[in-house]
Amino acid sequence: MIDPELKMQFLYALRSRGVTNATVLTAMEQVDRAPFIKGYFAERAYEDMPLPIACGQTISQPSVVGLMTQALEVTPRDTVLEVGTGSGYQAAILSVLARRVYTVDRHRRLVREAREVFETLGLTNVTAFTADGSFGLPDQAPFDRILVTAAAEDPPGPLLAQLKVGGIMVLPVGQSDAVQHLIRVRRTEDGLEYDELRPVRFVPLVEGVARDG
Repeated sequence: MIDPELKMQFLYALRSRGVTNATVLTAMEQVDRAPFIKGYFAERAYEDMPLPIACGQTISQPSVVGLMTQALEVTPRDTVLEVGTGSGYQAAILSVLARRVYTVDRHRRLVREAREVFETLGLTNVTAFTADGSFGLPDQAPFDRILVTAAAEDPPGPLLAQLKVGGIMVLPVGQSDAVQHLIRVRRTEDGLEYDELRPVRFVPLVEGVARDG
């Protein structure tokens, strides 16, 4: 059970950094971040900061999770693909908002641990795969929404191809970890529309499946 004062501070920090969508804020209030963080850093679960997790990865700071989720404009009918499962926290937020969530990560250990948390929390509409996320999930495509939590130089072609007409993809792009921007891509009947949202910093999108456990 989260301390009510901590939860209030947590939600205040989200709103003060631009997360204003009431549905997204409710989802983030509902999903406790603590189960997704192991060990020494668990006590910092309600701070608005990125934290290290296994396999040299990080759990994004909650305000960035909120801003990306807000930009995705998820509806209860949507099927969502997340590329970069990480701790599973972002997928859990999406599971509250969407009909179905598929999440992929190149690290088997992260997928295994995320599945355990999803099961503990009773999240039955999330499916996690170990796969090369840059190729998406062709067998489950097309998707209403795609969220990428690692930075590519450009939006990967296979992911764009798996986005429905009327669909939205949100992802960080940039050629280095120093200069990245969060962008939103909308697929229309006439093609793709791009919006630049804000500067961010994410780990790079790496091809292939990692050789860790």
